[in-house]
Parts: sequence; C-alpha cells; structure tokens
Amino acid sequence: MKILIQNGRVIDPASGLDKQCDIAIAAGRIIGVGKVAPDFAPHRVINASGCIVLPGLVDLAARLREPGQEHAGMLESEMAAAVAGGVTSLVCPPDTDPVLDEPGLVAMLKFRAEKLHQARLFPQGALTRNLAGEVLTEMAELTEAGCIGFGQAEVPLASTQVLQRALQYADTFGYTVWLRPQEMHLGKGVAASGPLATRLGLSGIPVAAETIALHTIFELLKSTGARVHLCRISSAAGVELVRRAKAEGLRVTCDVSINSLHLSDHDIGFFDSRARLSPPLRQQRDRDALQAALLDGTIDALVSDHNPVDEDAKTLPFAEAEPGATGLELLLSLALKWSRDSGAPLARALAVVTNEPARVLGHALGTLQASVGQLVEGGVGDVCVVDPEAYWSVQGTALRSQGKHTPFGGYELPGQVRYTLVGGQVAFERG
Repeated sequence: MKILIQNGRVIDPASGLDKQCDIAIAAGRIIGVGKVAPDFAPHRVINASGCIVLPGLVDLAARLREPGQEHAGMLESEMAAAVAGGVTSLVCPPDTDPVLDEPGLVAMLKFRAEKLHQARLFPQGALTRNLAGEVLTEMAELTEAGCIGFGQAEVPLASTQVLQRALQYADTFGYTVWLRPQEMHLGKGVAASGPLATRLGLSGIPVAAETIALHTIFELLKSTGARVHLCRISSAAGVELVRRAKAEGLRVTCDVSINSLHLSDHDIGFFDSRARLSPPLRQQRDRDALQAALLDGTIDALVSDHNPVDEDAKTLPFAEAEPGATGLELLLSLALKWSRDSGAPLARALAVVTNEPARVLGHALGTLQASVGQLVEGGVGDVCVVDPEAYWSVQGTALRSQGKHTPFGGYELPGQVRYTLVGGQVAFERG
C-alpha cells in the first residue's frame, strides 16, 4: 500500500531533521522524506496539518502478560494499547508464566504477536532457568528464537558467581544482559525509605538497595567486559554511579520509567495503591536528578514500565497491592510533558522514546537496526502522527489496556496520537 503523509512537521531526532515536509511510504518502506517523486500515486493521503510526524516509539519495558493470561486476550489488548500510544516496537521482560526460558515459548509469542499486525515485539529471554538464579539458560538457542537480550526482570540474582558467569558467557557471544539493580535482601519493602514511608508505617526500600547492586554490576563489568542495560534507575545516587561508569568506559546503558521521571513518594498520598510501583517512587531530589540525567544523556531512554494489574490485585491495602501500572498509552504524552515542564528540547524528548532506545537494542534488531526509531529513506515505515496541542484526560476506564490503574489518573496530558503506522500499514487511527 502506498501512503502519503502531507503537511506535517517532520521531526527525526536521529538525523536532526525538523521541518514541514511530506513522507511517502510504499511496500512497507519509507521511499521519500521531503522529496516525493512527482509520479508517486498514493492509495491513501494522510493530512498531518498541525501535527508532528515522528518515528514510531520504541519502548524498552512493557509487560504483556503472555504467556500466562491467553484466556484474557492480553496480547491483543496490550498491542492495541501500544499502537494507540504511538509505540511501534516494544521489549517484553521474561517473567511470564511460564518464564521465557525455552525457545519454543519465545517463538510462539513472536508468532502470535506477528499475526496481530500491530507493534513489533522483541522478547527478552530469561538469564537463568525459571528465573531461579541457579542455572544459565541456553542463550544461543533463545537468541535464534528471537530474544534480543537476557535478564531476570524483577527477580534479583542471589549469587554473584552466577551473575559473573552469565556476564562472561554473554560477552563471549555479544549478548546484552538486562538488569534491574536491586540488592536482594534490602529490596523487600513496599515504598522508598524516608520520612513519608516512616510516617505511613510502610516498610522501606533504601537507596542502598540500588547502589549496592550497581557497585556489584560495575565491578563485574570491569573484569568481564560485558554489555549491560540497567532497567529503571530510580535514585540520584544511582544516576551518579552510572555517570561514573560511563566515564570509565564501561559498556553500560540505562533507562528510567515515566513514573520515576514525573512523580515522587508524596504521590502515594493516603495509601494510593495506584502508586504502588517497582522501583518505588523516591524523593523529589531523586526525581530532579533523574530528569537532569535524561536531559544530559546519562540516562539513555524513557520507558513506560507498562505492567497491567487487574482490579482484584490492585484494590487492596497499599502494602498488599500488586506493584505496577499501565503506561503504554501515556509514554509519548509524558515525554512531551517532561519537555514542556522542564524546558528540555523537544528533539531530546522525542529522541529518548525513539532512536535512543533503538540504539540500546543495537545489533539485536538485525536487519531493522538501521531504521527502527528513525525516519530514513529505505527504512521501515514505522511512523507516529501526533497532535501536540491536543490535551486529553487520563481516565483508566478509557484506556485500551486491560490494566486500568495508573498514578496519572485525572492528569491532563499534551499530545494525542492521530495515526500509528507499522510496516507501512495503518495500525491505529483515531476516529
């Protein structure tokens, strides 16, 4: 199908392009950016007047609850939520049920996702069998099945020796290890340690839970040379350690969630379980440090940390509620909000949800490496058209995800997605 997107402000952070021009797409590929052949005869014309045309978003942290909840049609609903938010590529962690530690499970998940013809799915394989932290998985076979890296999701590794061996093996074959830095024994609380948690009587998770894990990871990286992506950094002290590690030349990238970027522990309010998250919301100084680090490039990417939680698991006392919140449909709007509130350049706000996360995936994208997260001639036709001046109210019941809970409920956010194209096909269109 041939599609012409006209009259939009085209922003491609990867190349620095920012001007009003047209984009021509044919056979799933972008064939013209700004220069459209006179004889190009589109089957459909999309009028993007007043809108920004940008690469489809790349989200590095989105749980889809499959395998495990096929009966609820979770994959269908969460993929629909993704494209409604302009997300055209997403990474899912391995903590499904069963865990993604067998090639057959990975292949099945990718096959089901491809049949939906919506967002591109890049599964993360389990680092250890059943995430038990004892025996390494067959990383080579999982890579052949489609895994882009290996991690433990929210399950910390108790054995430093197992982590060392995993990093040594991953480095030998060029795999990336994805780790959420949290020390096993200190990370068992339900809120960030501090005056608020003490006042509410909630068990705390100290910043040291993150920094101790980071120190361990960085020491092992010095001896193994492996590549690690740090998932959802949450503290000012953690940011400073990452900054030093990058300055030392360690092969490290990291991301931050939309929740930690915008909120602090005060948003827990009076035991609001919608703010029961992992990692926990920390103090305002941590939030400010995270925003500064995302701006200066210490933090590479912004993620939705999408984790749909059902009603029964969320409407419980704060300490008993399941951590998690829906986020796929909020990612772009919260990136725009960060830009407007902080004064961060629009190009940077879009980069951290497009080409920067694509750069983190790097060679794991295979033949898509040169075009995911970019608007480039010959690249895949993954495009988002958003009206930046259209504000919308976040109402859980209106979200397409089966997870209706978000700490941003009631917020008025900028940026409403009008169209999402995946592989040159319209995957979402706002009526």
